[in-house]
Amino acid sequence: MIKGNKSGQLLWVVIIAAICVFLACGAFFDVKNNKASVVDIKSLRAVSDSTVKESVKLIAVGDIMLSRAVNAKMVRHGDDYPFLKMKDYLGDGDIVFGNLESPIASGGPITNEGMVFRARPGVEKSIKNAGFNVLSVANNHMGNQGQDGVESTIKALQSLNIKTVGAGKGEEASKPAIMEKNGLKFAFLAYTDGSIIPSSYEAKGNSYGVVYMDENRLKNDIESAKKEADFVIISMHAGIEYRYHPSASQINFAHKAVDNGADMVIGHHPHQIQDVEKYKGKYIFYSLGNFVFDQEWSRETKQGLFAEIYFNKDGVFDYNLTPILISDYAQPDIADEAMSVDVLKNIKRP
Repeated sequence: MIKGNKSGQLLWVVIIAAICVFLACGAFFDVKNNKASVVDIKSLRAVSDSTVKESVKLIAVGDIMLSRAVNAKMVRHGDDYPFLKMKDYLGDGDIVFGNLESPIASGGPITNEGMVFRARPGVEKSIKNAGFNVLSVANNHMGNQGQDGVESTIKALQSLNIKTVGAGKGEEASKPAIMEKNGLKFAFLAYTDGSIIPSSYEAKGNSYGVVYMDENRLKNDIESAKKEADFVIISMHAGIEYRYHPSASQINFAHKAVDNGADMVIGHHPHQIQDVEKYKGKYIFYSLGNFVFDQEWSRETKQGLFAEIYFNKDGVFDYNLTPILISDYAQPDIADEAMSVDVLKNIKRP
């Protein structure tokens, strides 16, 4: 053992004590700095959250048909099959909107042919899983299973908190679907061209049905909706099928919607994409084409647009159109660059 004198021992005690004090101070400042960092991060997050709360991302897609060959694919691969490749993209939206073209109702066998559509009860879960939270049900196929089919569709979707618009019982069918996200309120209204479907499909009296396009009704509905929301969005199911450009009736109805205060018009029905117009500062998407459909027989009917539209308190400040391509009769996916260029070259855009 090596022994030191008392003065040496005292010196070592002083040195060790100094080291401890130094380390303690360092630890204190580290903790303090760490706490400051946490506060800074929280502050930055608060700013980020505040910014996010001032904007809303609306995702809109085209026609969704879950009958016929699409049903066969769902039976074989699972009900989520049509949405698997787009689920992550859809999930990125605050509001996710589309047009459901097949009533959800009980019934007999679903065949791969014909123009009378029916989707199996339960498919509403796959729609929910995909991320949709508001759907237009105003179209020329919603009445394919009669009034009961319209009613069962609305109840099935609403049971999963998916809002519906454009169909219902009598006058209730014209009520807007109100969506509130990040401090902004949106009112959705939906209409279909009554000239392309039987009069029995219309919602009137105590009957379940869809809302037909009518300029007087449109004006009154928009006026009422503007009292409830910051923005009014119109869904229009109309036009001539398999054409790239809108018909005169589409243009007229969309312009009337904007003239009466609508902030945007989103179109469906032609089964292929159509022009985008900026009219009086408001965007009109005349047709987003198909999103889930079994029309495998042409390039145009396998294409659609995935629209991402960004709102703040002043309205639309940005939008992006991404072409999609449907494969295997049922499954949309983002189109490659060459296909995207090919799709977009055929339509007019602002």
